Amino acid sequence: MTGGPEPDRDRALAVVATTPEVLAHPDLDEGVLAPWERRRLAGIRLPSRRDDVLAARLLVRLCVARVTGLPPDTPALAQRCPGCGGHGHGRPYLQGRPGVGVSLSHADGLVAAAVGPGAIGIDVEPATRRPGPVHVLRRLLPDADFAEAAARPDSGPALLRLWVRAEARLKAGRTGQAGQGEQAGQGDIRLLDWTDRPRGAVAAVACTTRITIASV
Repeated sequence: MTGGPEPDRDRALAVVATTPEVLAHPDLDEGVLAPWERRRLAGIRLPSRRDDVLAARLLVRLCVARVTGLPPDTPALAQRCPGCGGHGHGRPYLQGRPGVGVSLSHADGLVAAAVGPGAIGIDVEPATRRPGPVHVLRRLLPDADFAEAAARPDSGPALLRLWVRAEARLKAGRTGQAGQGEQAGQGDIRLLDWTDRPRGAVAAVACTTRITIASV
C-alpha cells in the first residue's frame, strides 16, 4: 500500500522529502484531506506555499499509515492551539488515537513529517538558510552551544542546526533550552538532527522513543 516498512509501534518514524516527491506519490492526493484543511489551502494565494502545505499534510498521513498500518485516508488529522484552545491551528494530533504523536514541517520546497508513540516534533530548513536575528537565537538556544557556534568562521550551518533542534523540541511540547547533550537521549527526550544532502535539507526530530529515518 505505502511501500514503507512494517509497522513498529515502539519506534518513531521521520521522513524528509521535497514537495514534488510527495505530490507525485501514487498513494497520496488532496482528497484525503479533511474539509477544513482544503478550506485552508484555498486561502493560500502563493502556489508554491500552497504546494508545500499540501505536501506536508499528505506526508504526515503517509507516516501515520506506515506506523499504524492504516490507509492514508483513515486517520483524522486535527489541530488544536494550546494557547487559545481554538481548533484548526496549533499542534496537530490524531483524533481517537491519543497515544500517537504527529508533527509536520515545510520550508521552501521541503517537507518533513514524524509519527510515533508519545510527544514528537520535527523541523526542516533549507541547508542554505541562515537563522536570525541574533537576539532571538540567544533567547532560544543554549548559551554554551550558541557561543560555540557563533565563534566559528562560518557560524551559519552550526546555528541552523541548533535552530532546527530547538524548533523540533518546541513542537514536541518541550519548553526551555535544549543542549547538545540530549542527542544521546538523556532525560525524557531524544533529539536527532541530520543533513539530507541530496535534498539540500537540515532536519531534526525530537521524541521519547527510538527514531527511524525513512524515505517517501
